[in-house]
Amino acid sequence: MYRFLTTPRWWGINVFVLLAIPFCLFMGIWQLGRFEDRVDSHREAERRPAAAAAQDAVPLAELLPVDKETSGRLAEVSGRYGKQFLVPGRELDGETGSYVLTLLHTSEGKALPVVRGWLPEGAPAPAPPASEQTVTGALQASEHAGGAGVRAAGGLPSGQVGIISAASLVNLVPDDVYDAWVTLRESPEGLTPVPAAAAVGTGLDLKAFQNLGYTGEWFVFAGFVLFMWVRLVRREAETERDRALGLEP
Repeated sequence: MYRFLTTPRWWGINVFVLLAIPFCLFMGIWQLGRFEDRVDSHREAERRPAAAAAQDAVPLAELLPVDKETSGRLAEVSGRYGKQFLVPGRELDGETGSYVLTLLHTSEGKALPVVRGWLPEGAPAPAPPASEQTVTGALQASEHAGGAGVRAAGGLPSGQVGIISAASLVNLVPDDVYDAWVTLRESPEGLTPVPAAAAVGTGLDLKAFQNLGYTGEWFVFAGFVLFMWVRLVRREAETERDRALGLEP
């Protein structure tokens, strides 16, 4: 009844099935591997700020420009504090408050945004020291619209900014602004240190979940090919049986 499987037409179908199923499984496993790689990269990026905090501080100039490797590293820089701003709507440990952002004017003639700490809503921000300071903090890249807590639309009261970026601060001070900022390792009394965040672009983005979706699609394709082959074989076998019984029209 199944001798039809050795005919030239079925040889072509069988070869296609034997090639298609392993190919679909291979592509599914490959896409799953890509998803797992992105998950591992995301976990490593989340651990990097804590690991970087254990390293010795490095002069700021040696860590610029900020990238995935230098983000979270301890940077050291000297200068005098200038204008101070509040960055409202920032959460820490489940509470909403503000970052205290003070611009540090360095000897290079540029201003570095320094987050001296987090402040609960309604609490007064302590004034920065007037003397020259050497600060040590975790290096961070400028924020971008769409980031957590960012208010890029503006409309805030005087003395507040919604985003920590050179583009938003450059018009507020006479000096150029570094395309980076630091969050102090040790905050002054009344403020809570703001932990460093993972570098931008290291999160589980849409591409990671696309890889996971493609994994399912390739496995479904493999199952569909096998299902169709079984269905065709059964239909052909029924036709052969009917022919053997003289039931073929």
